[in-house]
Amino acid sequence: MAHIPVNHPARPLYRIIAGLVGLYILVFGILGVWATWGEGLFSRNNVWVLGLRTNLAFSLISVVFGIGLLIGASRRGNLGHFMNLTAGVVFMVTGLAMMTVLQTSANFLNFSMSTVLVSLLFGLLFLATGLYDKVGPHDHARAENAYRHGARPSPGRHR
Repeated sequence: MAHIPVNHPARPLYRIIAGLVGLYILVFGILGVWATWGEGLFSRNNVWVLGLRTNLAFSLISVVFGIGLLIGASRRGNLGHFMNLTAGVVFMVTGLAMMTVLQTSANFLNFSMSTVLVSLLFGLLFLATGLYDKVGPHDHARAENAYRHGARPSPGRHR
């Protein structure tokens, strides 16, 4: 069974990384809404913002995701942990799905290959931060640390 570190010492760094990526997504979304306002929601025009191609739908989704990710990064509990793991999966699946329809009319979010690569990179970053920002009681953290370093539980104790 996989064991996710609890109360990892670098947790604040991982929260900052997740927050910075969330901030980039929010800024991208706001600038994208500004640049694509007045066009169709799923327009396939050649609009680029911060190095990524976008349309109004993708920009609005980015604003919502950016706000949510910033909220998750600012909380001290496990909300950020679950949000980062979920966002990692969403970004990875979206990147792969949009790559399969890149040169077709099904590319409704107006992705380019650079947008796919950034989506996959953000997915990996969110998965990594989600794996190391779990919070728990100190007893649980000590038991998890002992398990990772090969200590055996005492005979009378069940996990």
